Amino acid sequence: MMSNVTKPLLCIAHRGGPQMGPAPLPENSLAAIARALALGVYAVEIDVFQIEGELLVTHDRRLGRVVSGQGIITEQPLLYLREQCLDNGEPIPTLQQVLQLVGDKALLNIEIKGQNSVPALKKILQEYIQNYQGSYEQYTVSSFDHQQLYQCLQELPHVKRGVLIEGIPLDYAACCEPLKAYSFNTHLSFITPDLIQDAKNRGLKNWVYTVNHEDDWRYMQSLGVDAVFTDKPDKLIVFNQQ
Repeated sequence: MMSNVTKPLLCIAHRGGPQMGPAPLPENSLAAIARALALGVYAVEIDVFQIEGELLVTHDRRLGRVVSGQGIITEQPLLYLREQCLDNGEPIPTLQQVLQLVGDKALLNIEIKGQNSVPALKKILQEYIQNYQGSYEQYTVSSFDHQQLYQCLQELPHVKRGVLIEGIPLDYAACCEPLKAYSFNTHLSFITPDLIQDAKNRGLKNWVYTVNHEDDWRYMQSLGVDAVFTDKPDKLIVFNQQ
């Protein structure tokens, strides 16, 4: 039992690991991702929407909170979206830019947000791996859209799949079985020892989002969780070194 208590939590920089303050590093920005990589995180998590065959790296379906502009992102032309920017002046990153920035420095968790993303994801990953001698082992794809995860199983079988849920299903982690998932990605507010244990029994990694406080990190360790998504990668790395 002691090994569970002392096992470091793998650090996944949630939405790239944003930083507030006078020189902000907005979520899903290249600047935030670069900082997370410099910290030595295990993985970087980003969100993608498919627009006109391009995968744009941003979280919200509606513009205005993190990205300038107005309206629902999937209803805007790509040309308009290319003109928008984040708080630090960056344009919305593309998946290609993030792939090049991350390289083989960390695992990249690509969360599918928008619909019809898998064909573009397949094309972009294949092109990057061919052009830069990359490896599918560097990536994992996650989504609350289990239909698209099933598409990933068919179209990108070599890429690990993380099954996102928010809540406690009646059959715990059973939804991961037909998706041949690598990890079960669960919400901090809906964690029970039984849920974690069921995933373990099925051979799944337990990844929990979004965990930003030391008492919660300790609780995750006590449950034997493998990794956490955090907005505070710098603090979690220090915590792991204690």
